[in-house]
Amino acid sequence: MARVDPALAAARAAVRAELADLAQESLAPGGLVLVACSGGADSLALAAATALEAPRVGRSVRSPGFAVRAGAVVVDHGLQEGSDVVAATAAERCRGLGLDPVLVRRVAVDGRPGAGGPEGAARAARFAALDAAAAETGAAAVLLGHTLDDQAESVLLGLARGSGARSLAGMARRRGRYRRPFLGLRRAQTEAVCAAVGLEFWTDPTNLLPAAGDHGGAPARTRVRRAVVPVLQDALGPGAVEALARTADQLREDADALDLLAADLLARATTDSTTAELALDAERLAAAPAALRRRALRAAALAVGCPPGATSARHVDALDALVVSWRGQGAVHLPGDARALRACGRLYLRPAEPDPAPAVRPPAPTPSLEE
Repeated sequence: MARVDPALAAARAAVRAELADLAQESLAPGGLVLVACSGGADSLALAAATALEAPRVGRSVRSPGFAVRAGAVVVDHGLQEGSDVVAATAAERCRGLGLDPVLVRRVAVDGRPGAGGPEGAARAARFAALDAAAAETGAAAVLLGHTLDDQAESVLLGLARGSGARSLAGMARRRGRYRRPFLGLRRAQTEAVCAAVGLEFWTDPTNLLPAAGDHGGAPARTRVRRAVVPVLQDALGPGAVEALARTADQLREDADALDLLAADLLARATTDSTTAELALDAERLAAAPAALRRRALRAAALAVGCPPGATSARHVDALDALVVSWRGQGAVHLPGDARALRACGRLYLRPAEPDPAPAVRPPAPTPSLEE
């Protein structure tokens, strides 16, 4: 009897469970799922497991003949020399696995300074391309190859930034059309899957620390992955990564519950809402527990157009001061050029003023034939 590679078995089981869940929810026979594939070990392993499991969904849902189609979308960010070759190679390997359709999308990453830096801009461009690909193909879901290691790194990055529970909760296993079947698998397992099925994967050079010199130039996630996590495992034992991921799961449950309560508080505190401003009852907000009040204030800021990535604890602190430490202070400036001020027991949040319309000049007179 042929030996079954344990990493491949684990990857297939994870994808099988995800596809069965999709089939129970909304995925019809013959429906399409897309794998987001970069050509790295995680996403190639996911592509291989999905190619093997998609035709066999019926076994999981006890409906013989039930199968789904599996395709892939490769996003070329164009940030590195030769990225087009990397994308083309990833697409070729996906086709070799039997995935169809396989789409390659090149995106333009906004290089302007902004929330999240270059990594955040690349992420935004990538998800915009994935959304467009799903809409174009009618895909019911997009599978992402993030692993348990990625989850642990997210928790550590959140701790270093002094983030709240929502950021420390890491990545959700399921959100909208996006699914992450491999959040219970280690990165070493995805590399083993590629070896088992004979796939050569690409290693993003930005995921490697410089051979010598200052590591400060490497992306923050790379420094955590290559320098921090190994030290953590040496000091606390090999289970440290799994423990960080469990922390994310627990905090996500807490954050979800608090967000629901905060949304209810915001609804009850809202006295008026127009396209021009949001008016909140300051006394009702002040009476609420700080954890709910601060979440409600952040949600209010987002409601008037403040970018989520740029709306920090510092901005929420300033809004909170207008509610619980009112001393006649002036307006608070918020990201996206929004404003908040207090008057007559109300907290008013106003979106950015629209740019004034350019002056319309009268059309020049049409020359006559005589001219």
